[in-house]
Amino acid sequence: MKGLLILLFFTSIDLKAQTMESQKEIILSDQLKWSERMAFSIMRAYPEAWQIDNHPAPKWDYKIGMILTAYEKLYHKTKNQKYFDYIKDYTDKLINKNGTFQNFDPKDHNIDFINAGKILFNLYDTTKEQKYLTALQTLRRQFEDHPRTLSGGFWHKKIYPNQMWLDGLYMGEPFYARYTTAFEGGEKLNDVALQFELLHNHTFDKKTGLYFHAWDESKKMPWADSKTGTAPHIWLRALGWYGMALVDVLDYFPKDHPKHKELVRYLNELAAAVSKYQDKSGLWYQIPDLGSKKGNYLEASGSSMLVYFLAKGLHKGYLPAKFETAANNGFNGLISQLIKVDKNGEIHITQVCASAGLGGNPYRDGSFNYYINEKIITDNSHGLGAFLLAAIELDK
Repeated sequence: MKGLLILLFFTSIDLKAQTMESQKEIILSDQLKWSERMAFSIMRAYPEAWQIDNHPAPKWDYKIGMILTAYEKLYHKTKNQKYFDYIKDYTDKLINKNGTFQNFDPKDHNIDFINAGKILFNLYDTTKEQKYLTALQTLRRQFEDHPRTLSGGFWHKKIYPNQMWLDGLYMGEPFYARYTTAFEGGEKLNDVALQFELLHNHTFDKKTGLYFHAWDESKKMPWADSKTGTAPHIWLRALGWYGMALVDVLDYFPKDHPKHKELVRYLNELAAAVSKYQDKSGLWYQIPDLGSKKGNYLEASGSSMLVYFLAKGLHKGYLPAKFETAANNGFNGLISQLIKVDKNGEIHITQVCASAGLGGNPYRDGSFNYYINEKIITDNSHGLGAFLLAAIELDK
């Protein structure tokens, strides 16, 4: 037994060394598209995907899920096996042979946990391994008993009762829509649409055409408006989550579905509104409707997300051609203002808001000062994933 353990130990070290050596073989060239330059830069810095954001141990993470969703798109475009292996290696670290997730407690009812599940569909379709289907089914069951507002909206998390955040639409709804389309004949698409309807009804700001970050149906949270329940500010990345969620769920709504036109209308409303608040640089501010206010800054992740949703909306025919300028200007702004190339040819994305939310401990009040004073980080995963998605969608 001791000999076997020693053998396994050294085998593990050898496999890790081989993985790291394989990533060193990646050749970065300025002739590559920005999408592949970023993808290769990430793989050089983090030979295994779970290491992104310098995690000390493997973790099923919604941000890594967004990045690997982009790698899946790259794989389909390029057929480069490295991209597929990067996704599969991550998943196999977190899901055992029986399809059970590490460190997963269904009682947490955390909608963030769903997002990375999107990479399981292609893994199952490609390999037909039962464990991926089992994991998909586990995530699908979360929607059965996930707590809801009285009006039917999924709570963002159990620890945030009665609250819906724009973020949560991206975390849960594209997965939910794809699963119900693939395995249930689309029977839950009305429930998917309801989530967008609720946040459109309760967080849409008629003055700007934008959306407040969140809504507390109970109106009990100190950050919530006493009359409307909405958060006090419009946050760029929340708009990005919302736009990406909309354009992605539409992949699964047939054109003749009763809710299709409604979701496309929301998409057009958002495109028109964000275009009005686009800075001359092509980017958007952390608090987009207060661009001139002292301390505000041009933020990378939300800007990348808006570029992605605009570009995909155009390519899918949901948006008119007039928005092409906004999408291209946004991407050009990212390259000229926020993407940096180091001496090794690796690229980095700067000015990424590390994290932002509402409530919790320590308490986050949703004020302007709160949002602009959250940490700003280079190569935070929110920015890496969103930039990849934008670059891939624009074929840049």
